[in-house]
Amino acid sequence: MKHEYTVIYQKIEDGWIMATVPELPGAVTQGRTMAEARKMIKDAVKLLILTYRENAQKDASGEAIYETIKVNVPAA
Repeated sequence: MKHEYTVIYQKIEDGWIMATVPELPGAVTQGRTMAEARKMIKDAVKLLILTYRENAQKDASGEAIYETIKVNVPAA
């Protein structure tokens, strides 16, 4: 399943680039280059989504209903 997220890249101290995803609190990482920051934020988003999903499944009752929905959100 493919998702689209907005990523904000900002130069921080010592020339590093910080990457954050406003739609996903906790999706924050950094890299020495744009390419590294981009790779790191993609990995961070994947891990965060998988963790959210696993935790939700653990917390759900046996009668929970699972459904996939599609939502169109305008680009910023």
